[in-house]
Amino acid sequence: MSTLLISHPCYVRHQTPMGHPERPDRIRAVERILEHERFQPLLRESAPEATIEQLCLAHPEDYVRALEEAAPKDGMLQLDADTTMSPGTWEAAIRGAGGAIMAVDEVMTGKVRNAFSASRPPGHHAEKTRAMGFCFFNNAAVAARYARSAHGAERVAVVDWDVHHGNGTQDIFWDDPSVMYCSTHEMPLYPGTGATNERGEHDTIVNAPLRAGDGGSEFREAMEVAILPRLEAFRPDLIIISAGFDAHVRDPLANLNLVEADYGWATAQLMDQADRYAGGRVVSLLEGGYDLEGLARSTAAHVMTMMRGG
Repeated sequence: MSTLLISHPCYVRHQTPMGHPERPDRIRAVERILEHERFQPLLRESAPEATIEQLCLAHPEDYVRALEEAAPKDGMLQLDADTTMSPGTWEAAIRGAGGAIMAVDEVMTGKVRNAFSASRPPGHHAEKTRAMGFCFFNNAAVAARYARSAHGAERVAVVDWDVHHGNGTQDIFWDDPSVMYCSTHEMPLYPGTGATNERGEHDTIVNAPLRAGDGGSEFREAMEVAILPRLEAFRPDLIIISAGFDAHVRDPLANLNLVEADYGWATAQLMDQADRYAGGRVVSLLEGGYDLEGLARSTAAHVMTMMRGG
């Protein structure tokens, strides 16, 4: 079975201020490397727009409507110090969520083995009612709730290896026993959440913080000791990866030292878990990654592992 790549030309039209790390060149770097001949077997689709109803699986309608109304017709609107809307932001954000939904549909119906949605802006900092950290809608949360409502998944796991803690995903699933959220991230670092004692109402939040200077061995230990055993006990019907690549040694926004092989290894570990408990079903969603070369090479290692089947 094949691996599906989902993207859309509108992602470059989400503009950010000059010098902002979450810039259109990020998606260009990802798309450029995935055009290489070794990725020709990928199936490719364009991301649809998520509906308001679908976005409301993770966010209140008032919040969704307020963002839609706030979208500028020209210029830029600063929501906070990090998060800016431009005329192209609304379409990019709803197609990012729509791409995550399409990935779930294709994987849950068995049309493809797994899927990678290469979108921007990222999503994992978006809380139920707050855009922050470059994020507007929480794509992983929308995807997880959609897998349950549309495809009857009883348990969904979200595994987040972005270097920044996914406070938004944790916020949305804090009291939801049907979704396990697992995260490796650097602490202390933005947004300041993600301590090991943050476990959720049903002990389904699993935080494995790393320290500045940690590299592949510490990351792999965190996965093997803290996260993989919890996934094994949870036995999810679907694994969603919040695939941020900003823990790479080249990344300017953090201080971890991962390399491409670490991402390939982690991908293979999660695919093995999915093979055992979830019929091989894996959906991966692009999050952070701000050094273009590190982002491109890490994405390539991740997607190539998905294509190989682990």
